Amino acid sequence: MKTTGRRPATRNRRPTAGDGPSPAIHRSPATGVRPPPAPRPAPATRAATLLASFGYAFAGLRYLLWTQRNARIHVAIGLLAVAAGFFFRIGHDEWLALVLTITLVLTTEGCNTALEAAVDLASPELHPLAKIAKDVSAGAVLLAAIASVIVGLIIFLPRLWALVAP
Repeated sequence: MKTTGRRPATRNRRPTAGDGPSPAIHRSPATGVRPPPAPRPAPATRAATLLASFGYAFAGLRYLLWTQRNARIHVAIGLLAVAAGFFFRIGHDEWLALVLTITLVLTTEGCNTALEAAVDLASPELHPLAKIAKDVSAGAVLLAAIASVIVGLIIFLPRLWALVAP
């Protein structure tokens, strides 16, 4: 048996640069140059239509809102802030800040949920790096939520104060 200097292939191991050339890659005898790689087919998870892409996006939002308690809490507080905005007749710039802040919180919550699912898939057992990834992601949501409270106080506190202390 001829040895190629390659380590034996093991289950669930990706080949590395030190494994040597793949037996499926042939070099031209005249030039010794590899031919260009064949084009790869589109991934199977790619949406066939734009409408299907929107369907996947709405399925993700539905999953977020139906399975994540904190996301539902953020939506409820966001709706209260929108109602307060209508009640106090806030200005255009304040609406812009409010909508962007609500969107930021919900987006970070969605990213946190997606990252937690991916980490759970990649590392079903407890691992310190998995914990770090989840903790940092949750910290980003907390940071966005704190920023949204500050924006809400800037917008609504003077108006609330005017109602309480005439």
